[in-house]
Amino acid sequence: MTTAEQTEFLTGGLRPHECRSCGTCVLVKKNSIQHTSIQWTSRPADTCPVFADADGPSALLDTCPKLADSIGDAVREGTLAVADG
Repeated sequence: MTTAEQTEFLTGGLRPHECRSCGTCVLVKKNSIQHTSIQWTSRPADTCPVFADADGPSALLDTCPKLADSIGDAVREGTLAVADG
C-alpha cells in the first residue's frame, strides 16, 4: 500500500512537458539543475522517434537527448522551474 507521503515524493511537482522535437508529452520535475525526474505518460518506443530507432532494447537508453534539450530550453526560458531555485 502506498502512503500519501510516498505518492507526494514520487509525483509531487511533476509538470507536463511536450518535447519540442517530436511532441511526446512527459511529466517532469527539476529537483536541481543537475537532477531531472521524468515520468513517461506513454511507452517511449511508441511515441519518441529516438527510442523507436534505438539499436537494441530501448530500455537501455538513459533518455532522449532531444527531450533533454527541450527540458533544458524550458528551464532557461523560465517555463519549467527548478525546485532548488
